[in-house]
Parts: sequence; C-alpha cells; structure tokens
Amino acid sequence: MNDMAVNNSVKGLRLNKKINVGKIVVTIGLFTFGLLMVLPFIWMISTSMKYEVDVFTFPIQWIPRKFRIIENYKEVWFGDAPFALYYFNSIKVTVLTTFFSLLISSMAAFAFAKLKFPGRDKIFVLIIATMIIPDQVTLIPRFLYFKWLHLFDTHLCLIISMLFSQSSIFFITQFMKSLPSELSDSAKVDGAGTLRTFWNIMLPLSKPAIATMAIVKFIWSWNDYQNVLVFITNAKLFTIQIGVRMFTDRYGSFYSLIMAASVSAIIPLFIIFALGQKYIIEGLTAGSVKG
Repeated sequence: MNDMAVNNSVKGLRLNKKINVGKIVVTIGLFTFGLLMVLPFIWMISTSMKYEVDVFTFPIQWIPRKFRIIENYKEVWFGDAPFALYYFNSIKVTVLTTFFSLLISSMAAFAFAKLKFPGRDKIFVLIIATMIIPDQVTLIPRFLYFKWLHLFDTHLCLIISMLFSQSSIFFITQFMKSLPSELSDSAKVDGAGTLRTFWNIMLPLSKPAIATMAIVKFIWSWNDYQNVLVFITNAKLFTIQIGVRMFTDRYGSFYSLIMAASVSAIIPLFIIFALGQKYIIEGLTAGSVKG
C-alpha cells in the first residue's frame, strides 16, 4: 500500500510539472504575441516625442535621447493645419451618430424581441441578411441620394450613412430575448403602454448590451474614412481621419508630426474603452450562465 501511495504521488508530481511547464510556455507565447501587437503603438508614441532626424535611426531609440514633445504637439494643434477643428468635427459626428444609431437599434430590437406582428421573423432575417452586402456597393446610390436631398457635403449625410446598424440590432435583440417576458407582461398589466415598457423596463435592463454596442459604434464612427472622403469636399467639415491625411500631405515626410497627430487621434478611443470595458464584459457574458 505504501509503494502504491508513493507511486501515485510521483505520478501526481510529474503531472503537475507537465501542467506547470505547459502554462509557462503558453504564457510566454501569449506575452510575446501581445508584445508584438503593441510594438507599433509604442513606436508611434516614441516617434511623436522625437526630433525628425532621430525617427529612423537604427537601432530604434524606443526612449528618445532628446525629447521634442511640446514642440511636436504644439505644431500639430496650433500650426497651419486646423487640427482642433477636425477634432471637433469628429466628436460632433461620432457622438450624434452613436446616440441616434443606438436609439433606433434598441427600438428595433425591442420590436423584434418582445412584440408580435405579421412578418416579424422574416423582416429580422432580411435585416441580418443585409450584413453580407459590402458598404462600398451602396456608395453610388447614397451619393445620388444625398445629392437629390441637397445633403451632400454636410455632416448630416455622414450621420445618416452610419445610422443603420444590423449588428447592433442583432446583438441587442438577442440580449432582450434573454430577458424574462414576464417583465414586459407585468408592465402591461399595470397599464404601461408599449413606449413606456420599452423606455422604463427594457431599456434600463439592456444597458450592458447597449453600452457594448455604443463603444463599438463610437470606435467605428470615429475611424470612418471612406464616407468622409466621398461625401465631404469642404475642408472645414473634414473629420480627424481626413485631417491626418491632410496633415500628411502638408508636411510630407515629417513623421514625428504625423505620429503626434495619430496619437492625438486615438486618445478618445482609449478613454471610451477604459470607461466602458466592464459593460463590454457584462454584455458579452450575459445569458451565458443560467440558474
């Protein structure tokens, strides 16, 4: 019996060693992969603090020998290019697009998840099926449509272009379907109408899903380049993505200034993600465990 116990203990130790070695290898591999993904971002920040002559020195100076932080960012924000105006335009278009897109998507999701009407499932499938249509296919029809409505070269056409979101409708619909129907039924019994049930019951309970899609929509709208390039010709209406391109055209190969502009452009994305990351986790894991 003692020999068997000793053998089992030895086998257990060997198994634990194999598991520990496996975890170490996986951890090192994931750390290396993550570091490779972050390196371009680190280089961008480092370059935005350098003198132009130090940008392409080899080996790479991850920590600049001489810093030029204030001068680079001052040139970006207060130089010849109206970078602050581009920033304001991006914030304006992105916030309005995100708000109205999620309002429309959440109302549609409530209808598909909790209301009964003829052809509901067919319409839902049709909406989801439009996800396979590339956005580039609709560029010319939208261009003609905005020209006809005299909305071309306005921020309103950018907002309208990004209002409809099939992915938001699908995601929020699936989340609302996981909520107990008794909640909406009891609200009806208490005399609440459809709009009040949506606004006071379903919308607050769907906050994780809505917050998740709000972050995704904000990032997507902020990074939009195609629509601005096609539908906007007035330089005063350019968003930050086109603004960075104009800054590049203006300064040619001054990569330190280009990287300073790029770092400035991604700051709102980090803030939004940092503030809403807990909602992303709640939205993605909601309904995965039931009990």
